[in-house]
Amino acid sequence: MSAIDIGQSVILGIVEGLTEFLPVSSTGHLKIAEGLLGIPVGDQSVVGFTAVIQVGAIAAVLVYFFRDIVRFAAAWGRGLVNPRARQEHDYKFAWWVIFATLPIVAAGLLFQSLVKGPLASLWVVAGSLIIGSAVMWFADRAGSGRRSEAEATLTDAMLVGASQILALLFPGFSRSGATISTGLLRGLDRVAATRLSFFLSIPALTGAGLYELKDALGGGAGALSLVVGTVVSFIVAYASIAWLLKFVAGHTFTAFVVYRVIVGVALLAVLGTGVLAP
Repeated sequence: MSAIDIGQSVILGIVEGLTEFLPVSSTGHLKIAEGLLGIPVGDQSVVGFTAVIQVGAIAAVLVYFFRDIVRFAAAWGRGLVNPRARQEHDYKFAWWVIFATLPIVAAGLLFQSLVKGPLASLWVVAGSLIIGSAVMWFADRAGSGRRSEAEATLTDAMLVGASQILALLFPGFSRSGATISTGLLRGLDRVAATRLSFFLSIPALTGAGLYELKDALGGGAGALSLVVGTVVSFIVAYASIAWLLKFVAGHTFTAFVVYRVIVGVALLAVLGTGVLAP
């Protein structure tokens, strides 16, 4: 049983909001923050808490992309009753998001014991930060960046959606890093790959948060701490989304790659010297 107080929930909410959509690994940073705060990283209630406050970040996506989501939902609704409307890209895209979520749902159910057990280690986080950086660096340079969001296909969505499994199994790899990198390797431009990553995060992270709610409350995290962490996460994540979309329009991901390597190496150092427990 691990109680998380209000102060800790504020810190974790800030970390979650800042890092959920930046390709630096929110899970990895949350685990590092928990370790520094003296919170047991592998505790079931702590794992549940971090999954629940992700809902705040998802709410930020829903608000930020509200018009896009309404457009997709309306197209999906029209397509259900009008065969002609099924040719619209927005109708197809709505279905693609649903289909592309299935791999991460299946993986989450199949590998739940691993995710909450041995793979929750900070050693895994450190290694995943560094390895994931190499993947991002390669994708940023190998991708052609010639295709826009309107040119995305079902194959793109399925591959990007499936890449979320990497972040599930290896905290530190980064869900956004994995999905954006996959989009880039598929030839999508940086903005299109980033927006696709955002849209695919909605069902995956919302489902994870709702599923983990019972463990977070049952483990002693406290309803008030959950609310505070979630609200803080929402506010910070909204600002992060706005900044990231402007940033990727004119920059490569090199700064994130360098940052991830520095954090990964520093984490290996503090773990190796016993300063921080894994």
